[in-house]
Amino acid sequence: MSQSPLLIGCASGFSGDRTDGAAAVVRTLAAQGGGTLIFETLAERTLALAQLARNDDPRRGYEPLLDELVGPILGDCLRSGINIVSNFGAANPPAAARRIAELAREQGLPAPRIAVVYGDTLNTPAHRALLSERLGAALEGLDIVSATAYLGATEIAQALAAGAQIVVAGRVADPSLTLGPALAHFGWDAADWPRLGRATMAGHMLECGLQVTGGYFCVPGLKEVPDVHAAGFPIAEIQADGEFVIGKAADTGGAVDARTVKEQLLYEVHDPARYLTPDVVADLSQARVVELGGNRVAVHGITGHARPPELKVNVCYRGGWLAEAEISYAGVQAEARARLAADIVQKRLGSAFKLRADLIGAVSILGDDAGEMLGALGDGHARDVRLRLAGEHVDRAQAERVLREVTALYTCGPAGGGGVRTALRPRLNMMSCTIPREAVQSGWNFLEEIAP
Repeated sequence: MSQSPLLIGCASGFSGDRTDGAAAVVRTLAAQGGGTLIFETLAERTLALAQLARNDDPRRGYEPLLDELVGPILGDCLRSGINIVSNFGAANPPAAARRIAELAREQGLPAPRIAVVYGDTLNTPAHRALLSERLGAALEGLDIVSATAYLGATEIAQALAAGAQIVVAGRVADPSLTLGPALAHFGWDAADWPRLGRATMAGHMLECGLQVTGGYFCVPGLKEVPDVHAAGFPIAEIQADGEFVIGKAADTGGAVDARTVKEQLLYEVHDPARYLTPDVVADLSQARVVELGGNRVAVHGITGHARPPELKVNVCYRGGWLAEAEISYAGVQAEARARLAADIVQKRLGSAFKLRADLIGAVSILGDDAGEMLGALGDGHARDVRLRLAGEHVDRAQAERVLREVTALYTCGPAGGGGVRTALRPRLNMMSCTIPREAVQSGWNFLEEIAP
């Protein structure tokens, strides 16, 4: 156990994020004596997509960009004593771990100690019975793709304490990727709620990558960020009492100041006094931020309370087919023509097939599947409009009718439509509930202990 500060850097905020930011984080950590590098690569439906990939090929089902994320920095991390912790195992953590071991062999590196976290997947008859009890009739008749519980930091901490250099997990809560290394480093009691609350919020600051270093914060003319095209990924310096400072990789663009930190602190937080995670209920209602200069901001005043008695579960299921089609109108009466085009397609499909119509450039960003905003705003006389029509149906052939009807607008009117693009893809829907902790049997193994 150590009382020295722990540095944790994040080099990915979601699956599909940039893959070239880890090197600067690793250099910064190495220059300061090491630490932990995390990659956050999951979202609510990402794991279901990964499960579908695993169903097609048992060697797949983990983060598709794993090689690009880990390959370039693996050797530097092993040589510098930088641990790697991530949920990029997605639906197949053992396969991701095996691929990392292969990358090490390909690069002539010593075999790393890789730990694999298990238990998030709920696929036993007992699990299904419990989910049916919690979700009731809503679950009946669904084609379920995945049912996954949000694990916490315990298994990550245990694996690191046992000597793991790399920990590969599936669905663990985003802040737990940071809390796990902190638990292992400082040896905190698992019920030390104030410390756990602080370190959890440090993880919350890191989990979205460039959001806290100016990327998602930036608004030209209002909230300028220097060299935002080269913004560096964030690094947290966590103290033995859980207090932390947020900074970023050295020699990178972007900014970390009181404003970026406050925005990320409140991001996706419903109740600042009760931010629920598997590990702790964090309380940031009295949080204070202090700029230290040099793109470093201290966060004080966070505490925590006893963890929730249950774990959150996401159930993803097949939701039929989503059809999307777009067409552009420009010039005189462009918006009126786009509205007429939407009306034509809706009438052709009939009332049984409800479409969502968006006028990109006029009204398109609100949750308005019923189309109420289109009628309420009236024709705004926009002269450059992209019409998007979208609809879903359980029958693929019926969904394809949307695409054909929009394509037919080329010659069937109204006048001057062009640039049709269409897409059809299977839709994943989701519902959530909570289940008792004791219903989830989680743990971890070293890779060599897992059967091929």
